[in-house]
Amino acid sequence: MSVYGFVAVVILLIELAVFIIYGVDKLKAKKGSFRIPEATLIIAALFGPVGAFLGMHIWHHKTRKPKFFITVPVFLVIRVILVILVCRRVLIK
Repeated sequence: MSVYGFVAVVILLIELAVFIIYGVDKLKAKKGSFRIPEATLIIAALFGPVGAFLGMHIWHHKTRKPKFFITVPVFLVIRVILVILVCRRVLIK
């Protein structure tokens, strides 16, 4: 496996983990049990914005909180820009 393939697999696993974290927190919210701190969810969104965005919309979780419905899409746009820049750099070589 190439370095790029390895990096892609790691990123996909992080995105999946963040998606699951948002789902677990939603389940805990419904049950009224101990919740995952919002700071942890924001940090998770920084490293896995696709998973956070999908988790917010599929699980209907944190979609009304400005801290999330503004921050998560911003992180997602930054991720897309970074991926485009990296891909352009790799393809130009």
